[in-house]
Amino acid sequence: MNKKSVLSIKNLNKIYSINSSKSPDSVQALKNLNLDVKEGEIFGLLGPNGAGKTTFINILSGTVIKSSGEVNVWGFDLDKNPRQVRASIGIVPQEVNLDPFFSPRKLLELQAGMYGVKKKDRITDTVLKLVSLEKEANSYARSLSGGMKRRLLMAKALVHQPPIIFLDEPTAGVDVNLRRNLWDSVKLLNKLGVTIILTTHYLQEAEEMCDRIGILSKGSLVALDSTKNLINRIKTKKVTFKINSPIDFKNITLKSLKILYNNENEICVSYDKNAFTMSELIEVFNKKNIKIIDISSDDGDLEDVFINITKN
Repeated sequence: MNKKSVLSIKNLNKIYSINSSKSPDSVQALKNLNLDVKEGEIFGLLGPNGAGKTTFINILSGTVIKSSGEVNVWGFDLDKNPRQVRASIGIVPQEVNLDPFFSPRKLLELQAGMYGVKKKDRITDTVLKLVSLEKEANSYARSLSGGMKRRLLMAKALVHQPPIIFLDEPTAGVDVNLRRNLWDSVKLLNKLGVTIILTTHYLQEAEEMCDRIGILSKGSLVALDSTKNLINRIKTKKVTFKINSPIDFKNITLKSLKILYNNENEICVSYDKNAFTMSELIEVFNKKNIKIIDISSDDGDLEDVFINITKN
């Protein structure tokens, strides 16, 4: 069954004018961006600093006005129904910006009021429980730990029950354990049917979390595919063999094979995955009567894809 698009972007452009005596130029932050995000997926938007990710998020949140193009969120056109577009999205910002003298409960009640949610329709307790802050509901925000503050930002984005959550670098600068806890919360939200769009600098995180990934570079979408397909773009396989005695790899005719290093009891090679199979490589050792004690291989990861794509 084809899932519907909850976010549809067509030919989106944003040009910033720089009106100064030194530079009367303009900067194009987004260039003909086309993108569709499907209902229920976790979509990763990656790119180096200055790629246009923040501009894109700010256009959706209403703090930046697009130069041209179409933006459709949950069936609402940004030009015709800007309020409905904003109501359909919850944005979890990168910066922790909370009033230190308000409790989580008070902050969520205020946020719900700003979205026009009537008191009888508010889900403050449900949201606090969802982000594991029910015990801290009435504490001052200033007394919360860094991880709790991050989860409170997530809670603020959920008070109006948006179908789409945008997470902007949600784990920037947090420790490994906290990062894992935050991602557990994200996966739980996704299981409840919320579509997640996230930007991250942690490529391992995107690889683990995202169904599909789009890579932005200099305002343009330079790659868009499933995470698995993107990783499969890396043709080079790297293999390390631990062996019982040294091996001479001279005069070996396997095409594309490169010796990265060759020590007395370990050899590391790389080769094009399409050139030959691992079994053909192992046969070389067998013919030379070399015993393989251990094998470890690396097929490349999202970081390799990211570097290749943005470099080219």
